[in-house]
Amino acid sequence: MLFNSVEFAVFLPIVLTLFWWLPVRRNVRLQNILVTVASYLFYGWWDYRFLLLIVFSTLIDYSVGLHLEKIEVRGRRKLLLWTSIVVNLGFLGFFKYCNFFAESFVTAFTFLGTQINAPSLNIVLPVGISFYTLQTLSYTIDVYRRRMKPTHDFFAFAAFVSFFPQLVAGPVERATNLLPQFTRPRSFDYSKAIDGLRQILWGMFTKVVIADNCAASANAIFNNSDSYAGATLVAGVILFSFQVYGDFSGYSNIAIGTAKLFGFDLMRNFAYPYFSRDIAEFWHRWHISLSTWFRDYLYIPLGGSRRGSLVSVRNVFVVFLVSGLWHGANWTFVVWGALNAAFFLPLLLLNRNHNYTDTVASHRTLPTLREFSSMAMTFGLTTFAWIFFRAKSIGHAISYIAAIFSPAIFSWPEVVSLKLAGLITLFLALEWQGRHQSYAIATLGFRWPRPARWAFYYCVCIAITAIGGEQQDFIYFQF
Repeated sequence: MLFNSVEFAVFLPIVLTLFWWLPVRRNVRLQNILVTVASYLFYGWWDYRFLLLIVFSTLIDYSVGLHLEKIEVRGRRKLLLWTSIVVNLGFLGFFKYCNFFAESFVTAFTFLGTQINAPSLNIVLPVGISFYTLQTLSYTIDVYRRRMKPTHDFFAFAAFVSFFPQLVAGPVERATNLLPQFTRPRSFDYSKAIDGLRQILWGMFTKVVIADNCAASANAIFNNSDSYAGATLVAGVILFSFQVYGDFSGYSNIAIGTAKLFGFDLMRNFAYPYFSRDIAEFWHRWHISLSTWFRDYLYIPLGGSRRGSLVSVRNVFVVFLVSGLWHGANWTFVVWGALNAAFFLPLLLLNRNHNYTDTVASHRTLPTLREFSSMAMTFGLTTFAWIFFRAKSIGHAISYIAAIFSPAIFSWPEVVSLKLAGLITLFLALEWQGRHQSYAIATLGFRWPRPARWAFYYCVCIAITAIGGEQQDFIYFQF
């Protein structure tokens, strides 16, 4: 069930009504049961068979948590932890990487001159498995580390694992943040609900108007890259940069806004990453829930940056390579991760990876020339890496990059319309003016007369319905 679908437009009001205005509102346990059932229906809309994976993962991690509370022997606690890790990553590895490693194995032997045949399984990747796998692992790891106590309320835990707003594409929630919210009494908060609706509106605009319109041109260019000159290829990857950002940040805003309607606070996932002044700042602002997950559960356990430069370099490459592979079963994602690691390392080694922790031009309307140059450079590096993220293969990415440097690189790009360029410019202007807020229109219009404010909201709604692009699946559903 897509957020930008008629089915969801029917589903959400029904669940909200049951959650707040029927007798369940006075009973936290009944609310959690309702959320669990609604989440299973939401997920089963794609393929009900994969519900078994969520249920099984929920049962395993719930049981492991309870046993970790009772057992003090270190060896047995580690065995329980590794049971959770192996089961969860085993499912993820089978469904996501089985064919990838089999094909890579065959390719390696072919390169060495030996022909072998390996079976290729027709495996369908369950939507959202990469997200809820990390979420359940955060629970067992934190219980093992004694950073939180395990829950004894099964339906609170089941609702935490399957919470439908962020089930299939994040944010990747921590058990320490979201799970306690399922155990506390809740009451309807009008101001939070209005804020949630405003965030949903901005997320829908970002997804439907920006990402989906960019997708049409970006797909045309990448799928026929041999037919276009350099200027058009540059435009293609810039459009993909806005497509992937608009698509994923749009989903995150819809998810966070929807959660607010139910009284829940999800963690922020994007903080205007394309206004970053270096790659380190970019990764502090892009897909925050995933990057902090890898920091806390992979980078720091490996030793972080506390054991010297060589270990730090190793750990950075491990995290970025794993992050790349997490995004997809293709060597292009591994190269994308390696590129970002290479961009990040000089800042780490020079101890400049925390230079920018504030908002750019925080007390000014416009950035300085130096800030603008730094943002342009960072966007350029990020966009270059996106070529490998979007390309079908490494060969395709290399040929795409080579074709950029053609004599026509300074010509007006084909496919790209002035309308699309105008939409992106408007989007950037709105993001810039709202860069101090959790999302771009969080406070926009608060000082306007009410008619003007509502006129703005209606204009956004009209834009979504009138100039939205052809409906596209959310990019991160495939991860």
